Amino acid sequence: MRFEVTVLGSSSAVADNHKHHSAHVLNVREQFYLIDCGEATQIQLRRYKINPLKINNIFISHLHGDHVFGLPGIISTLGFLGKRTPLNIFAPAPISKYIEYHKELFESELQYEIKVHEVDHTQHQLIYENKVMEVWTIPLRHSIASTGYLFREKNPPLNVRKESIERYELSLQEIVAIKAGSPLRLTDGQIIENDQLTYSPYTPRSYAYCSDTSASGRVAEIVSGVDLLYHEATFAEDQHTMARKTGHSTAKQAARIALKAEVKKLIIGHHSSRYKSAEPLLNEAREIFPNTLEATEGETFKIDLVSTKV
Repeated sequence: MRFEVTVLGSSSAVADNHKHHSAHVLNVREQFYLIDCGEATQIQLRRYKINPLKINNIFISHLHGDHVFGLPGIISTLGFLGKRTPLNIFAPAPISKYIEYHKELFESELQYEIKVHEVDHTQHQLIYENKVMEVWTIPLRHSIASTGYLFREKNPPLNVRKESIERYELSLQEIVAIKAGSPLRLTDGQIIENDQLTYSPYTPRSYAYCSDTSASGRVAEIVSGVDLLYHEATFAEDQHTMARKTGHSTAKQAARIALKAEVKKLIIGHHSSRYKSAEPLLNEAREIFPNTLEATEGETFKIDLVSTKV
């Protein structure tokens, strides 16, 4: 069961010949989620063989152009490709105004519904869920209303231990009740707690996306323990004053967040165009958090299932 992130775009405000504006795609068990949608996002989707029609949910961090200017193109292309199922778009206000203006000018005969959800960028709250996953907002500190997103798998159904079934000669009815979380009551009145009878087949996986933000202790609290954290690192530490003025982070600050949150892996991107190589930024981050990688376009970061059976 896949849980993997593909980087489509990793540049900051100024794109170049080798980097495109911000966009990631998260694949959770063949459900695809687009996170930010800078220019050239649909070109990058095709380049890395991701079918746009598989995307039914788009999450925008904020309404600066390098994170949202690809959205009109995606909306139009999905119409040309014959999309009929609804498209959910989550973003801070005034995303509704932005979408309505585009539809009024260009999409009068669109054959699918666009459902716009304006999120409260000041709150950490659940904004989307299905049978296998939840999506939560992460309040960010930028020059305009901005939010990150935390994607978490839900806890899987419990498995009943084979040895418990044999030891207590469990009936089908008892097995169903135990899988639902109930304890077992024996004929002599003894209670066997559920955690002695069951195990979770795997540990739920998680990914946090934190783009365009000053360093924030609240972010560290919210993303605590995630498997994979993307955190912007626009500047090196010698530009920390510029980072603070513009609502961005340095590579060291991103690494400190990862260390404080005890995440398993950090990827950094959104580097200023002044840096011709990511190496100085990676070196800074790795001094604090060694398991730091570059958000290289086209690279897919996979999070494997980990069994919890003991």
